Amino acid sequence: MASIFRFKEFEVDQSDCAMKINTDGVLLASLLEVGTVGRILDIGTGTGVIALMLAQRFVDSWVEAVEMDPLAAAMADKNFRHSVFCDRLMLHACAFQCMEMAEPYDLIVSNPPFYTDSLHNPDNRKKLARHTDLNFFAELLDFASLRLSNQGKLILIVPTALAAILMEISTERALYCCAEVQISSFEGGSVIRKIITFERKPVESVTVREFVIYAKKGIYSAAYRSVLAPYFLAF
Repeated sequence: MASIFRFKEFEVDQSDCAMKINTDGVLLASLLEVGTVGRILDIGTGTGVIALMLAQRFVDSWVEAVEMDPLAAAMADKNFRHSVFCDRLMLHACAFQCMEMAEPYDLIVSNPPFYTDSLHNPDNRKKLARHTDLNFFAELLDFASLRLSNQGKLILIVPTALAAILMEISTERALYCCAEVQISSFEGGSVIRKIITFERKPVESVTVREFVIYAKKGIYSAAYRSVLAPYFLAF
């Protein structure tokens, strides 16, 4: 039986997809802060949920998504074609490194499913730096440095230790962190994820805001309910 997740303005079939809809993805799409954007790219779209949320949110934007897993790409393409935003969505079934050059993007986003298991090591940064797949993020930053428009932004949601490393290596690509959202499960708890925004222009200081998912165990915070109210039927 198909696994359907219904939103207020679209639905997502997750059948046969290893990466299901998750909190990281929906928070990235709902919390990112940008102005008017013409062209958007979602890297590693999975089921396509982030791209669909952005198509709903930015009603005048053209939204592309890229996914290298064949089953997930087929499912995302189906979800796009069945949505009311189908005329503003495009799926690339390949690795982002294999995409042909196109017009610049005003916004590139990604919820990359990497490293969450490795970050339990006490020496997080050392283990992460040794990990050969860190090359993925170097390639992602290289891609963004080539494909972003002059005023474009790259926005990622990643674990805290990885965010610190990306902020360091991004400057080698002339991309600079200008904002971050620090996400915690509970008020006063440790930061478990960061949404980090990069742009081409250096900034004097990084804008920081905090976001808490739960008011208490099993009860979503008012902030969480507010940002996802445009999408989730439950809110």
